[in-house]
Amino acid sequence: MTHTRQSKMTDEDIAFFLSWCIEEYAVYKNIPASKVSAMFSKSGAMEYLMQNAEVLHTQGKSYILDSIEEFLKI
Repeated sequence: MTHTRQSKMTDEDIAFFLSWCIEEYAVYKNIPASKVSAMFSKSGAMEYLMQNAEVLHTQGKSYILDSIEEFLKI
């Protein structure tokens, strides 16, 4: 039996994931989500999250927030 993996995220899924990341990071850092969104866009974190959404969305909140922190340190 051959199993085909069809878990590719849709654009809507990725948008939801990005929105979740922005909101969670804003709460984590206690700053407005609008500032987080601008920071993610300017730093390239938004692109990083979009490119890695397939893997990151399967991880826990702490892992995702740590990944964002590590990316922002670069």
